[in-house]
Amino acid sequence: MSAVSSVFGIKRLMAFLSFGFVTISVALGQVDDHRMSPAEQAAMPSYLQARTSTGITSPPVSPVRAPAEWEEIDALNITWTGYTAVLKEIVRFARLETKVIIVCADSLSVQSYLTNNGIPLTNIDFLVAPYNSIWCRDYGQWNIYTHDVDSLALIDWIYNRPRPKDDTVPSSIARNELLPMYQTIQAPYDLIHTGGNFMTDGFGTGFSSNLVLNENPSHTAAEIDTILAKFMGINRFVKMSTLPFDVIHHIDMHLKLLDEETLLVGEYPQGVADGPQIEANLQYILSNYNSIYGTPYKVVRIPMPPDAAGRYPNNNGDYRTYTNAVFVNKTILVPGYETRYDTTAQRIWEEAMPGYNVQFINCNSIITALGALHCITKEVATRDPLLISHQPLADTYDAQNPYPVDARIQHRSGITVAELYYRTDTLLPYQALPMTLSNALTHTWTASIPAQAPGTKIDYYVSAVANSGKAQVRPMPAPAGYWSFEVLQFVGTEPALLAESAMKPAFPNPSKGITCIPVAVGEEGHGQLELTDVVGRKVASIADGWMPAGEKNYFIDTQNLVAGVYLLVFETAGRRHVQRLMVR
Repeated sequence: MSAVSSVFGIKRLMAFLSFGFVTISVALGQVDDHRMSPAEQAAMPSYLQARTSTGITSPPVSPVRAPAEWEEIDALNITWTGYTAVLKEIVRFARLETKVIIVCADSLSVQSYLTNNGIPLTNIDFLVAPYNSIWCRDYGQWNIYTHDVDSLALIDWIYNRPRPKDDTVPSSIARNELLPMYQTIQAPYDLIHTGGNFMTDGFGTGFSSNLVLNENPSHTAAEIDTILAKFMGINRFVKMSTLPFDVIHHIDMHLKLLDEETLLVGEYPQGVADGPQIEANLQYILSNYNSIYGTPYKVVRIPMPPDAAGRYPNNNGDYRTYTNAVFVNKTILVPGYETRYDTTAQRIWEEAMPGYNVQFINCNSIITALGALHCITKEVATRDPLLISHQPLADTYDAQNPYPVDARIQHRSGITVAELYYRTDTLLPYQALPMTLSNALTHTWTASIPAQAPGTKIDYYVSAVANSGKAQVRPMPAPAGYWSFEVLQFVGTEPALLAESAMKPAFPNPSKGITCIPVAVGEEGHGQLELTDVVGRKVASIADGWMPAGEKNYFIDTQNLVAGVYLLVFETAGRRHVQRLMVR
């Protein structure tokens, strides 16, 4: 190393250490809070300038895939700081499914605490490393595979908090696990993002709130899409309006993918708190995007419970949520609050995810800081993935023909055998059917369940073994977990045609972002939906053209409109409907 570079390196180190001292002193006051303090906001520009690379800053050369959270993991990491009563319960259940990496300052004290609480120390890795806070979901690493199922690597975004020790945790995990790490920290690939505001279906679709746009003003939406495409294989990035009462604007507080086509959505009583905007965002997704299978997303709704005083976030209540849960292989850890609400949530989770070990952990202490279980955990994906993806069969009226089951099955060594297991009675054993490779290009394997009589319910799952000997099933808890469909009895009813057009109340109203306008058309024909000012001058054309009969949702983004009163005007076949829309 030259004398010049040595001097430059020392100066940069001293500048970083000086900044780090100031910033850490700021951050320590926030160590247990998800929010960013005014002092941290002021420190953010200096923090961004001080970041240095500890990984690879150019995009991966090979095509990459970011796996979904329900895929197999080799480790779950947490950071041992505040809320130890919550952390110990995560360790209690997670260590039975995978290795738990505990980032900590003093491993002996953590070991003593766990032992005193009846938690064995097996399958736990204590990693002594720097940190500032507990929120490892936000500053932690993400996973990618080259060529879908080949080599595992980690991704590190720019953390959206000026907490430099937190920002070193991904590097500590990468060194501990001996994994390469890519970092989006240098232009043109610099990206500020936070883990609680991102989810993926494992096949190129990503979801975030518009926080990702707001925190990256130097990038266009298209540039952000490009960064995620190059580093994580995200080729479809769905962005939604932020919520009025969710201070941190992280989607994991109200939304979660359960599989490739199912959304778990937090639900408030009608018109309460963030309910209207959540519903508008959901309808925007359903109306504009299909699942990777080309079919509409399924929706499972779960109540967002009030706090102990019966208050919701719009009335200074805690942001209690059941979507802030974490997959740990065959176990799902869900935040809990009160039995009277938790019992309903547990029923919904168990019905949606049969066979999984659904464990609730009391999160009353941590939810006041705007976070729960998902916020304080992070996955290290398995190094040896055997990917199985399948769209579950829907109920059918067909009692004459077999029911084809297609599954995408991949392993880097190839597949030796794949089998379909099915049963028509829970008291009977599963029957095995061999699956054959029906499309090598798409890695599709197929078998057909024999036709069954009307009224039959069929449970089934898929199993595969790779050439290397690696075995996997899907759903992961199979045979305790399974997919089901029913052969229905045809009754010959048809939906009634709507008699006339109508416009239902738009939501959210007041609006500031994506707004949903539900309309109904009695008979197909020309229709027009506009936004005007109060004197009738057109502000935006929302729809203008041939409209099919039935119900349909239309959308307008009011983010850039001047606050005030507007009119929604819907006209079809001589009928005119007008509705007021308030823009905040």
